[in-house]
Amino acid sequence: MSKIKKNIFVENAEIVDISSEGKSVAKVDGMVIFVDGGVPGDRADVLITRKKNNYAEGHVTLLKSPSENRVIPKCEHFGNCGGCKWQHMNYETQLFFKQKTVEDALTRIGKLDVSSMRPIFPNKADYFYRNKLEFSFSDKKWLTTEEIKSGKEIDNRNALGFHIPKMFDKILDIKNCYLQEEPSNSIRNEIRDFAIKNGLTFFGVRDKTGLLRTLMIRSSSNGELMVLIQFFENQAENINLLLNHLKHTFPTITSLQYVINQKGNDTLQDLEIITFDGRDHIFEEMDGLKFKISAKSFYQTNSPQAYELYKITRDLCGLTGSETVYDLYTGTGTIANFVAQKAGKVVGVEYVADAVTDAKANSDFNGITNTIFYAGDMKDVMNDAFVAAHGKPDVIITDPPRAGMHEDVIRVILRAAPERIVYVSCNPATQARDLAMMTEHYDIREIQPVDMFPQTAHVENVVLLVRKNERVL
Repeated sequence: MSKIKKNIFVENAEIVDISSEGKSVAKVDGMVIFVDGGVPGDRADVLITRKKNNYAEGHVTLLKSPSENRVIPKCEHFGNCGGCKWQHMNYETQLFFKQKTVEDALTRIGKLDVSSMRPIFPNKADYFYRNKLEFSFSDKKWLTTEEIKSGKEIDNRNALGFHIPKMFDKILDIKNCYLQEEPSNSIRNEIRDFAIKNGLTFFGVRDKTGLLRTLMIRSSSNGELMVLIQFFENQAENINLLLNHLKHTFPTITSLQYVINQKGNDTLQDLEIITFDGRDHIFEEMDGLKFKISAKSFYQTNSPQAYELYKITRDLCGLTGSETVYDLYTGTGTIANFVAQKAGKVVGVEYVADAVTDAKANSDFNGITNTIFYAGDMKDVMNDAFVAAHGKPDVIITDPPRAGMHEDVIRVILRAAPERIVYVSCNPATQARDLAMMTEHYDIREIQPVDMFPQTAHVENVVLLVRKNERVL
């Protein structure tokens, strides 16, 4: 172990595994090395960039023998961009390691039985599957290795793209992204080019100056588009100049909005969103239902696979038409409205007030009358009094953020004692932790991993729990 030191090369290291965070893993002289740029089966020279007592970190500098599972990355920005870190790995291998991530988390963290796990549900499209992308502006773009080696003077340092991993002030200028269908790339590139041509200033995150701060592009499966630009400085003339240009250049934009944000962070929830042209929302359609999506709303970023995820969730609920269902972390009410036609009553709870407004509107649009929604912090809203007021749930669906559920929420769920709990998670580690708190009273009956994000390490997982001593419907 002592032979491994920072800033040295490890020659001919064998990549043997993938970690839960998505990095490849090599083991040399008994030391675990987390390696950027590796694929299991590779043999490569690795530069050690960080050394701790029981592990090291590094990246591939020379590929000696490529894995049979390695493929040529599609994107020119691969290796610099922090987004699609698995583009160098074929999709079948990606699915294998995502399923393994779920299994490892449930068994290692939760000490849970995974014998009921089904094969991971694959995504139909390897690329162009996202309906939402967020980009950042910067007046000091990240210079790639090729740009530095060229020795050329770079006059224009403005960038519109993604953050370099672990560097809040470094933005990689993106020319083409394979995650969202056109006109996403065209809109982003036109905004950048028009801004540079007209002298519009890009945001400086350190000195807090500049006009252009962030860009969000949302699309729906029925062709609607939302474009939202965050401006830092309130330059009315330049704001109108840019937005009018977008309005006329891209007449298919359904919702063109902007916000002035002079805070220390990019969050939108406490800011006023101004509609420049069109509607203040777009619609998504799923299973004959219409869902209203506003700028602040959460909606699954992969629409076709969200439909499959929700079908799996609804099926696992085992609904017969009379049940009271609680949908926790309901967002814009997509799952709640999706299952409502097969339930007696659905009660949705969500932290973001604007999302709850959309959830209620979604029920109204679709003529759904058996839903009710509440806004508030889950651990404050979801208590014994709430359950007493709305009736004992037969089924609880919970789809929390990556941090999982608060212990107080889990305790209330256990006291409510629904016959079934369907736990949807984007983080198998926190899901495993939460499930471990419930298995004294519940049996795990089904585990279904779902791939929502090809080319990344992220994986969704749906687990059905049935109350002990209860007959399965």
